[in-house]
Amino acid sequence: MESLIFYTGVIGNVISVLMFLSPVGTFWRIIKHRSTEDFESLPYVCTLLNSSLWTYYGIIKPGAYLVATVNGFGIVVEIIYVSLFLVYAPVKKRNKTAILAGILDVGVLAAAILATRLALHGEVRIDAIGFMCAGLNIIMYGSPLAAMKIVVTTMSVEYMPFFLSFFFFLNGGIWTFYAILTRDYFLGVPNGAGFLLGIAQLVLYAIYKNAKPSINVSNRLEEGCEQESLISSSNYSN
Repeated sequence: MESLIFYTGVIGNVISVLMFLSPVGTFWRIIKHRSTEDFESLPYVCTLLNSSLWTYYGIIKPGAYLVATVNGFGIVVEIIYVSLFLVYAPVKKRNKTAILAGILDVGVLAAAILATRLALHGEVRIDAIGFMCAGLNIIMYGSPLAAMKIVVTTMSVEYMPFFLSFFFFLNGGIWTFYAILTRDYFLGVPNGAGFLLGIAQLVLYAIYKNAKPSINVSNRLEEGCEQESLISSSNYSN
């Protein structure tokens, strides 16, 4: 059983790394154009907080080092993404990003760590951080619903890339399986929800991949769709 848990966690780490790296094309575009254009920093600021909390959870919970390692990698990647926003965003958006990062990635994270370290001990501390991680993950896993709505509205999968949906499905599935093996409900509940949403995305893709898009609606929503597709790529931190 220990070997199965270990190899499942390793596979989950590989898939999660691919999910963390999925926005690389977007940031390469930002670097080339030296502008963040209409892209929003909030998904990456939130993912940085999410990865940080999961890393802390993996450190304080015995045997959860595989959760800590992949989210530690996520911290590095998300810091790079947020930093690029601070470099290339217009002044107003740059200030907004700095404020959000300060509040969420510094303030909330520090408060969570200090509160649980000073006021809680043992299993209670682990459970408290687990609840925080699961709650944030569920909120973030809900973001693809907007992209799915756009697919139905435009009858086009242009703004819901297949491989992103596929890895979203795999990531949720493998971490749900890992959670079942380790009896970790804090991992299982949000990733189970992500797994089901991944299935729904793949079903929508199969339905609409050859459908004739609604051109008028598609043109009207094009700018908004671009941002929503980015949000779905942020939900990959176990």
